[in-house]
Amino acid sequence: MLRPIDPNELPPPPAYRVPWRVVRADATHPIVVNDGRDAADFVRVFRDNGGAAERTQLWGQVLPAEEIELCLCSAGPHEAVVTVAWFRPIDGLEYVWRFVV
Repeated sequence: MLRPIDPNELPPPPAYRVPWRVVRADATHPIVVNDGRDAADFVRVFRDNGGAAERTQLWGQVLPAEEIELCLCSAGPHEAVVTVAWFRPIDGLEYVWRFVV
């Protein structure tokens, strides 16, 4: 719904940039990198292998610049959907990001 802009209203805070980057040099072993400035807490990775049972990996805390390799050998890399879930220490909220290789 549209509403008039109040000139006294503070602007919203900037959007939170997803801290992850995926290095796809090897399609069956992509590397997930924390490109953010902060650690990500209680990181979990869920893989949907296109019909096979979903697999979960618990990574715990991932520090800035830390790299973690995923093994997608049991699934076709073009079929796998990877979901990364984590908490930000700053606000305690859970965030989720999905990608395909």
